[in-house]
Amino acid sequence: MSELAELGLSSYEEKVYRSLLVTGAVTATELSDISGVPKGRIYDVLNNLKARKLIEIQSNDPKQYVAVQPETAVDILLAEKTHEMAQEWNHHLEAAKTVRSNLLPTPPTKSSFWCGSLGSDEMSTALQQHMRSAENSVHAVMGTPYENSTWETFQTEIEAFFEGANSGLTVDLLLSEKVVTVLPDRFPSLIDERSVDVTVRTISDVALSFDVIDQVETTIDLPHPVTGGDRIGVVGIKDSKVVEEFEKCFQQLWTNADPLI
Repeated sequence: MSELAELGLSSYEEKVYRSLLVTGAVTATELSDISGVPKGRIYDVLNNLKARKLIEIQSNDPKQYVAVQPETAVDILLAEKTHEMAQEWNHHLEAAKTVRSNLLPTPPTKSSFWCGSLGSDEMSTALQQHMRSAENSVHAVMGTPYENSTWETFQTEIEAFFEGANSGLTVDLLLSEKVVTVLPDRFPSLIDERSVDVTVRTISDVALSFDVIDQVETTIDLPHPVTGGDRIGVVGIKDSKVVEEFEKCFQQLWTNADPLI
C-alpha cells in the first residue's frame, strides 16, 4: 500500500493525482489516457478529488484539471484521516461502554424512593397512596424496624395501610413474633373492623419488611444503618424480575408461618 493510499486515496484517485502533478492542466480525456484510468470512471474520480479539494478546475473549453500542491494535498488528507480516526475512536468508546453495561447485572429502572422514618406523617401518607394502587391482593411482611419500636410509633402506618386499601382487597399480613408482642390486645378487633379480607400469620423471625401488591410492585423497608429501631425510607420497585423474587420469598415465609387471626 502506498503512502497516499494509507492517507485515504483509492488506486484510481492516486493515479489521477500523480499524473496531474506531472502533466499540469489537462482535459479529462487526456488524463484518462495518461493515467490509465478508464474513460467510464475518469469523471467520477475527478469529481471525488474536486470535492476533497485535491484538484482544481480551470474554466477552459474543454475543461482542464490541475492538482493542488502536494503539501496542501497531504494536509487535507491528514485532516480527513484524523477526523475519521476520531470518529472510529468514539465509536469504540461507545461500544466498550455498552459491553461493560451488558456484562453487569441490569439494575431495576422502574423504581422510586420515599424518605421517611417509622411512624412519620410523610411515610403514612406515602403508604396510604401506595395501598390505593392495589386492586386484588397485598402480601405484606412486617419485621424490622417495627419489632424494635412501640405500637404508638407505627400505629399511624398500620392505620394508613388499611385506610388506603380498597374494599374487596385480599390482604395476607405476615408478622414476626417480636412485632406481635408490640401489638395491643385490641389488634384483632381493629383488623375485623376493616372492609378488606385480612389473614394474619406469624413467624419466628423476619429479616426484612416488604410488601408485594398485585404481584406487579414491591416496596422494601430500608433499615436505618445507625438506629436499629427505625428506617431511612422505603424503596418501591416495579421491575418484574425483582417483584417475582420477593413474591417467592413471601410464599416461602407464609407457608412456614402460623395463623394469628
